[in-house]
Amino acid sequence: MLSALFRKHAAPAPPAPPSGSPAPPDTEGSPDTAGSSDTTGSPDTTGCQVVDGAAVIHARPTDPAGWVAEHRDTLLDLVAEHGALTVRGLGPRTPADVEALLHRLADRPAIEREAFAARDVHAEGVYSSSVWPPNQPMCMHHELSYATRCPGLLLFACLRPPTEGGATAVADSAAVLRTLPAELTDRFEREGWLLTRTYHDEIGATLTQSFGTEDRGAVEAYCRAGDIDWSWQPDGSLRTRQHRPAVVRHPVSGVRCWFNQIAFLNEWTMAPEVREFLVEEYGPDGLPFNTRYGNGDPVPRSAVEQINKAYEAHTVRRPWTAGDLMVVDNIRTAHSREAYEGPREVLVAMGNPVHPHSARPEHSAPRSGRAAV
Repeated sequence: MLSALFRKHAAPAPPAPPSGSPAPPDTEGSPDTAGSSDTTGSPDTTGCQVVDGAAVIHARPTDPAGWVAEHRDTLLDLVAEHGALTVRGLGPRTPADVEALLHRLADRPAIEREAFAARDVHAEGVYSSSVWPPNQPMCMHHELSYATRCPGLLLFACLRPPTEGGATAVADSAAVLRTLPAELTDRFEREGWLLTRTYHDEIGATLTQSFGTEDRGAVEAYCRAGDIDWSWQPDGSLRTRQHRPAVVRHPVSGVRCWFNQIAFLNEWTMAPEVREFLVEEYGPDGLPFNTRYGNGDPVPRSAVEQINKAYEAHTVRRPWTAGDLMVVDNIRTAHSREAYEGPREVLVAMGNPVHPHSARPEHSAPRSGRAAV
């Protein structure tokens, strides 16, 4: 039934590489501002900026990784300033291309643990998009904001755009925090938030996909190290509960950011028919994931709607074109995936792991003016 929508499907075959140069970049709107005709949201200069990679070097890049290595400092400075950056016309075509880009931009790959949906693993730190029904949007979130260690830098590379929809939209988390009503943010700042999960074999990522092992002892060791409460259920499933801050300071700029997955992983964000099916199948306490206030109280539908409304007010969205690369500061900037039609192959690469709740990078501090993203 609906559970089949959440299982991992074979990735579509990539398109045959075009002969000659990569496809020309989209020329709609201004190439270096956020206020182009295919964006919505905040009118200020925050949000994802766009760079025409071909125009910068006056020729279409034939070596994407080499071009990124040459312009690394400029690209990371733009990400530090704006939170996200799209390079059009760069032309990555394969997972190996994306892995090469990751190694040019990030100090080291970040390994995903505690995934909430299945992915294909292409290389260390390089993954397919999460398996999610194409007709249902993936709401705004920060990658692994519920984990004690998460990627500071995300790369999204479009190998094949969908025929309609499917944008990876972004939103400035500091602006979202300023927009949310104080009575909502004050409580979450005082109490934090809880994520509850039940790992079923039929729904979402399996235990092995999330933890990289099926050994119970290893899973329990991970939970102890990650400050996660766990219990094994009579049917063999795992139920976990973890308490996290809702607001963190950026590890470099110190800017306060609304950094969590309170709305995305809440039951009221699910499509009504999906929620009804899951509650009927597993009970209200056995949902694959749900969020609560830090003291355990349910988060009401009205609070989830307020959070999503604040995200929408600061959302910047542009359609994908083949060969686009988006670089995202995972602490500063939330991202989403919109519903789509047709085949869509957008890979994600994760790098520069950080400990977001202690606001410190995993390795040495960056040079001044560069975000440890």
